[in-house]
Amino acid sequence: MNALAAYNVGATGRGIGVGVIDSGIDLQSQEFGTRVSSASQDVAGNSSIDDEGGHGTAVAFTLAGRRNGAGSHGVAFDATLIVLRADRPGTCATASKDDEDSGCKFGTDAITRGLDAARTAGAKVVNISLGGSEMPQSLKDAIGRATAAGLVVVIAAGNDGSVNPDPFTNVAGEAQSRNQVIIAGSVGASDGISTFSDRAGTGAAHFLTAVGESVRAPDATDTAYLWSGTSFAAPQISGAVALLAQAFPNLTGAQIVDILFRSARDVGAPGVDAVYGNGVLDLTRAFQPLGTTSIAGSKAVVSTSGNASLSAPMGDATQGELGAVILDGYSRAFAIDLAKTIARRSPDRSLGGALQSRFRTVALAQGNMTVSMTLAPRANGDVALDRTSLSTADATGARAIAGMVTQKLGSTLSFGFGFAQGSNALSAQLSGQSEPAFLIANPGGLGFDSTIRASSAMRQSFGGFGFTAGIENGDVLTQRDSDLRLRDRWQRSGYNRVSLAVDRRFGALSTMVAATRMDERDTVLGARFDAALGATRAATWFVDTKARFDAGSGWSIGGSMRQGWTQAAVRGGLSGDGLVRTNAFAADIGKDGVFAHDTLGLRIAQPLRVAHGGIDLGLPTYFDYTSGTVTDWTTQRVNLAPQGRELDVEMRYGVPAFGGGLDTNLFFRRDPGNFAALPNDYGMAMRYSLGF
Repeated sequence: MNALAAYNVGATGRGIGVGVIDSGIDLQSQEFGTRVSSASQDVAGNSSIDDEGGHGTAVAFTLAGRRNGAGSHGVAFDATLIVLRADRPGTCATASKDDEDSGCKFGTDAITRGLDAARTAGAKVVNISLGGSEMPQSLKDAIGRATAAGLVVVIAAGNDGSVNPDPFTNVAGEAQSRNQVIIAGSVGASDGISTFSDRAGTGAAHFLTAVGESVRAPDATDTAYLWSGTSFAAPQISGAVALLAQAFPNLTGAQIVDILFRSARDVGAPGVDAVYGNGVLDLTRAFQPLGTTSIAGSKAVVSTSGNASLSAPMGDATQGELGAVILDGYSRAFAIDLAKTIARRSPDRSLGGALQSRFRTVALAQGNMTVSMTLAPRANGDVALDRTSLSTADATGARAIAGMVTQKLGSTLSFGFGFAQGSNALSAQLSGQSEPAFLIANPGGLGFDSTIRASSAMRQSFGGFGFTAGIENGDVLTQRDSDLRLRDRWQRSGYNRVSLAVDRRFGALSTMVAATRMDERDTVLGARFDAALGATRAATWFVDTKARFDAGSGWSIGGSMRQGWTQAAVRGGLSGDGLVRTNAFAADIGKDGVFAHDTLGLRIAQPLRVAHGGIDLGLPTYFDYTSGTVTDWTTQRVNLAPQGRELDVEMRYGVPAFGGGLDTNLFFRRDPGNFAALPNDYGMAMRYSLGF
């Protein structure tokens, strides 16, 4: 049963009326205290509700016996008992161990009156641990009146070990039951069907099992026994109904039954089967959200496991508690810590990707026009266009392999456009910039994986200055959930980027200042936030400065710095916003011709990292069942600044060899991926390239 899940959230049955149609209750017992309702009554002509047979007391205790820290207790131990004694007068006193037909007898007229009395008294559930032949129409009509009032009726399946429940339970499948009648079968402690229990059979759609073996409960003399039978599985299910009714007062009887069936453990044949029906009662699952979950007070769908994926600039950003109220498919309110549903991206192992070069380039030049295209082989040996994006750091290579067209329109004006090609590389092509080629220490990226659709750039020279404008659009790539990766590993969200750069050369010193505006449709610096966290989008401004000094004799010294400001906008029915500050930098020194035609370079760089900021969200923190509305909203921050700070140091040496080029790179990464807890990353790569 796993009732602890209910008790942990304060569900005890308090304030819930539970009807028990049986042989009465031991009025002298201390197990029920003052929780026996004044609406309790005899419905069969007995002088009182005082139990003479013991069965009713044991059933009532299993449902709602007190919890005093000693021994066993009832499932809904704070519920109010509406005791409806229905045994025919004098029959319980005839009980004999030698005569299985002796003992308490129950007339259907008395059960009918008991159902009506429970309904009138405001019971949420009625337990009938009785059985027999098909119900007469009068009793079925009483079932109909009860279910129309929202009651749940739980009936014991029977103890004949038959393939079908007692005919007495057939009403569960009839229209007047309104799917609010549960047939209770019995299992043992290990979930195996009890040998004595009738099986689900023809009543499988309405059948649920609970432990009905060796249930400890007192009899009419307050003596504890171990009872077995579907009679003792039924009150456990009735108690579960009471716990749900208290914890979630918005639920209808039909919804409670549906929750118990949907949350049951499937221990037999998959799905609803002929032995266990819907399965075994499991309150842990019943007290978890079922169906589509959403943020209370909005239509924003929320996952209980993953609602956001941070990007590399956010690294190991940690969150305080982000408490919120969510509603499940039954409009039940649950508390959730959304911080636990924010995933942090694992650091890139960028060396492998940097070493891959399965492409070849075709380039043509005619007058003032240059056309170049990158080609990559398919797995079957065919050739296809490769959507390879090149950063500014690849500008030297871009002159040979970028997928672009550039055209000089005069002595001072030039234009270029590209596909699957970044505007920075186009701008570098037009301005004639070149950067040392490093594998790891490249600070100029946007901090997220992307594919570029198209770009264009235009450069105008004037009075020693160069003015370059560039535009670019593409897709931010974030990894999909694991169950969708077979179809497509990446989830794509559009972005657009516009930049304006001014450069000038002062003798041996070249300088550049650029401003960039980037708009992301569904991400924030590559991080994806689902509707539960505002379905954010963002606008970012970057300011970049670069300088490179040619010191002569092949020596050069360079540096760059980037500052960014990102404004996140919240959608999805929630309120909030956020300002995020980022930065990146690099410094390098290099020499051409250390010995002959070789090159040597050393760079230290910090890739783009969030320095400060986050997103402030207004989250629901209290839900009122009476009005069905959120009555309290609290502003809480999603922190995006990591504790770690990645710092890359890389040395590069290249030398011509055998008609090609041999390059060796050594690198060190501190706090890789901006994760402070990760060990430092060391590596070395040797590449031999040959063009033909």
